[in-house]
Amino acid sequence: MAEKKKAKTGETYSHNFQAEVAKLLHLMVHSVYSDRDVFLRELISNAADALDKLRYEAIAKPELLAGAPDLAITITPDKAAKTLTVADNGIGMSEQELIDNLGTIAKSGTQAFMEQAKDDKDKGGIHLIGQFGVGFYSSFMVAHKVEVTSRKAGTDEAFAWSSDGTGTFTVASVKPEAAPLRGTSIVLHLKEDALEFLEDWKIEEVVRAYSDHIAHPIRLAAGTETTRQINAASAIWTRAKTDITPDQYKEFFGHITGAYSDPALTLHYKAEGRNEYTVLLFVPGEKPFDLYDPERRGRQKLYVRRVFITSDAELLPPYLRFVRGVIDSEDMPLNISREMLQHNPQVAAIRKAVTNKVLAELKKCFETEPEKAAKIWDAFGPVIKEGLYEDMERRDQLFEIARFNTTKREGVTLKDYIADLKANQTAIYYLTAEDAAKAKASPQLEGFRARGIEVLLLTDAVDSFWVRMALGFDGKPFKSVTQGAADLDLIPLVEEAPKSDADEGATATLIALIKQTLGDQVGDVRKSARLTDSPVCLVASDQGLDRTLEKLLARQGTTDVKVTAPILEINAGHALIKALAETAKKSGASAELGDASGLLLDLARVMDGERVADPAKFAGSVSALMQKAYS
Repeated sequence: MAEKKKAKTGETYSHNFQAEVAKLLHLMVHSVYSDRDVFLRELISNAADALDKLRYEAIAKPELLAGAPDLAITITPDKAAKTLTVADNGIGMSEQELIDNLGTIAKSGTQAFMEQAKDDKDKGGIHLIGQFGVGFYSSFMVAHKVEVTSRKAGTDEAFAWSSDGTGTFTVASVKPEAAPLRGTSIVLHLKEDALEFLEDWKIEEVVRAYSDHIAHPIRLAAGTETTRQINAASAIWTRAKTDITPDQYKEFFGHITGAYSDPALTLHYKAEGRNEYTVLLFVPGEKPFDLYDPERRGRQKLYVRRVFITSDAELLPPYLRFVRGVIDSEDMPLNISREMLQHNPQVAAIRKAVTNKVLAELKKCFETEPEKAAKIWDAFGPVIKEGLYEDMERRDQLFEIARFNTTKREGVTLKDYIADLKANQTAIYYLTAEDAAKAKASPQLEGFRARGIEVLLLTDAVDSFWVRMALGFDGKPFKSVTQGAADLDLIPLVEEAPKSDADEGATATLIALIKQTLGDQVGDVRKSARLTDSPVCLVASDQGLDRTLEKLLARQGTTDVKVTAPILEINAGHALIKALAETAKKSGASAELGDASGLLLDLARVMDGERVADPAKFAGSVSALMQKAYS
């Protein structure tokens, strides 16, 4: 752990980094970042965060802005000293924050600020750029030494942090006159091969490429007295769509997400009327790292007249939490609190309108750009389907977006499925399973395949929940192929099957003996209409839960859910079943038929992807049968 001594005026203490920093920095410089220009982007983003934090805190404490109300970032190149300085007059850091935030790789001050603020009733949770705590260290790509001087807003003390990135850093107090009035100044002592970053043209090029959208002025010092602004300093979402290039959209997307890949979909518009607000939202091209965070919180930033308020306003439902971006209101109160956000009618109206707009844009994309739609669904389909369970109001809209893999096709819409119904088919058939391989191998599909009936293969955990809640689509109910009677007799076979020569009386006798032998291990034993090739399968009753859902809830420890005894169905036309039926007819109950009954149940379990109840007994029974067969 780093030493946490209090520095006195004129004294300097050395502190050990909390990592093998030389190796870590070398790895980061050569692996994390591929372009050295990004160091300036990262420092500017950190400075912008510091300014946003101050402006946010100043809503409740206006005195924090005293003496320097104009917030800005200043870049100062010094060719004689071979230094580049990036300074801001934002929130600043205390001595301990310098030690904690800059002395621990991947320790993010912004993240700590978010954690501190998320439970504050007057602030609401916030979400800023610097969540990973590594951007600052990109400085060592171009600098052999970095010095940071900072004064926390509202305090008199100032401190300096310094390191050459080889294993230690120092922290010392500094005289007030040697420190900024408020905020942070970072001085980079550039390496010989990085002196191009002292040229005005290079600095301007990097700022225009990466940080033109920053809402605060970025000023370039052009001498000891004068500075000039080198970025547009206007929130990108306030500009007309025609004035924004795809690269600028991409850069802003990276700015708010930390992912510098292309967004899959960009939604930018201004709403007018009862509520006025501007929306700039992105559907990422790949899964965000926090997509399956248990809290399922969204990451849309709320601004009021360009003032950042919170990223925890729940402006989109949890099933659209992968959508990132900004919503800027013109008529909300600037000091809106978390309680007001939760119960504010303006927020509710914006939430409803923006949600419908996002779904409409997704539908349009899915209808006109199938390749892009496939990528979006592959990444976010399981999350979007949460809405089928939670959002009854928009379930029909979500059904228009949803894509399914079936026994025949991939990426099928329900509309496509309905269009391909077989004669006398009155339901949308589905099968839930833990994965695609198990679903495709399920014996319960045999009768449906024989009739050319398409079955939805639902392999996401959420599928077992929403499909029970959904009443159906286009007048057709959803029906599980593993639950209840198959009712397939009215749908003709694709190829006429040979007439069964099964002895109905012998089959009935076998069923009675199996039921007697297995007892309460099964709910029932019956002749199957869904099997064509396999001898047996397991299904659930009409009144119970789907077996996949039942097992899922039981594994989660749901107290009121227990795995019920399944129904064992037998294929009367299968050679094995016919042989057993003939034996039952001739000999009645016997030890051999008792063992066979247990084996049939275990065989059905194995085919259903389950473990047998007694593996040792199962192995012994199979071994005995094999020995008898080959002796």
